[in-house]
Amino acid sequence: MNPPNLPTTQAAVLAIEAVAARHGRTVRAQHDIGSDRTFAGLVGQDDEPGAIPHEALLEFDGSPHTAVRLFTHDEAAVTVEGIAFDVPRDSVPAFLNSVWSGLVHVKVRTFPPSSTLIVTVPGESGYREALGVHDLTPWLSGKIR
Repeated sequence: MNPPNLPTTQAAVLAIEAVAARHGRTVRAQHDIGSDRTFAGLVGQDDEPGAIPHEALLEFDGSPHTAVRLFTHDEAAVTVEGIAFDVPRDSVPAFLNSVWSGLVHVKVRTFPPSSTLIVTVPGESGYREALGVHDLTPWLSGKIR
């Protein structure tokens, strides 16, 4: 199943706010609109002529601490307990739904020693990020398998 198409930052914000509401999360949003306020304005605009760059930072209450940074060019960075994931903008709502539904675990290997945070998104291959020694928060420690 393909994720819904979110062609603009505003469409992504609305979809993410809907997922947050289903999980009882409060959203704090900060918008950067215009070429003088966004990173996209510094490197040029590849989209339609006259389009206004729009980026947003969304922070959510509750545990795990979660934040989403939406960029102008279909990119997003999702941070879960301080661990950053690069997620396509269209997949961010499903990614957050997986995190808040508990489809997350930490895989620990003894040799060579390593820890990986894994977020399973139904219909997608899932997302993995390595954890450092000091990255284990109480929430992450509770997800160790």
